[in-house]
Amino acid sequence: MTFSLEVLTLLAGAFAGGMGALLGIGGGVLLVPFLNKGLGLSFLEATGISVVTIIATSSAASASKGRLQMVNLRLGMVLEVFTTTGGVFGLWWFGRQKDASIEHMFAWTLVVIALIMLSRIDKRNVIKEHENVDVGLLGARYLEAESGGVVAYQVKRPAVAFAMSFVAGIVSNFGIGGGILKVPVLNAWCGVPMRAAAATSSLMLAATALVVAADRFSHGYIVPELAAAAVLGVLLGTQGGLYVQHRSKAKTHKLIMVALLLSVAALYFSGIGGR
Repeated sequence: MTFSLEVLTLLAGAFAGGMGALLGIGGGVLLVPFLNKGLGLSFLEATGISVVTIIATSSAASASKGRLQMVNLRLGMVLEVFTTTGGVFGLWWFGRQKDASIEHMFAWTLVVIALIMLSRIDKRNVIKEHENVDVGLLGARYLEAESGGVVAYQVKRPAVAFAMSFVAGIVSNFGIGGGILKVPVLNAWCGVPMRAAAATSSLMLAATALVVAADRFSHGYIVPELAAAAVLGVLLGTQGGLYVQHRSKAKTHKLIMVALLLSVAALYFSGIGGR
């Protein structure tokens, strides 16, 4: 382990943390390929370090005053039950797969999520407060600068949200956080605005990541020096991501997410940097 590797990891963590806070996806979608393909760590080592940073990102992003008022706590707590269950199941299932198979599943997962986002790229789910809408048991209201006031939304197809949260728990074993699936699904199929979905996802990420991190640590897959550098970088980058998040449009967030997902998927399909 050299100092230059730690510095590179810190810089990569800063970028990943910024994007993770901006999009509510935890940043692992960038950090995992950097550690795996860039530094040559095994996929399990890369995911082990990544889930540690996801815990830091979740804590820092959720504590932001602007982000906190958009969190739907009731929805988040309900979905987290399904996500954590999926995470535990994923530990068992992933333990029986080879690294190459996991990497290909990782790439295909990113493609599917990108397609979900593209299907609703111009759709916004907010309802202006003056319409006096009943948000139901899982919906909510929040102040949104882009709409110029308080907006409301209803959660549609809750069964889909529950099922996809379970799958997101399984996906979290890729070291990318369940938010990478929950955010686009909540936005595209369940009527939750992009910002609210990202804020709620950020709050939930740490609980599921903790389950995966404990497993990776128990098997010796977490490299302490790189994990520390990555966490420091993520904490710094998160602040930048939150700053940009409040000053850009929701459609921009979706386009950035799609571009990142397809780029990383292409990297794994091409086999660049493979060992």
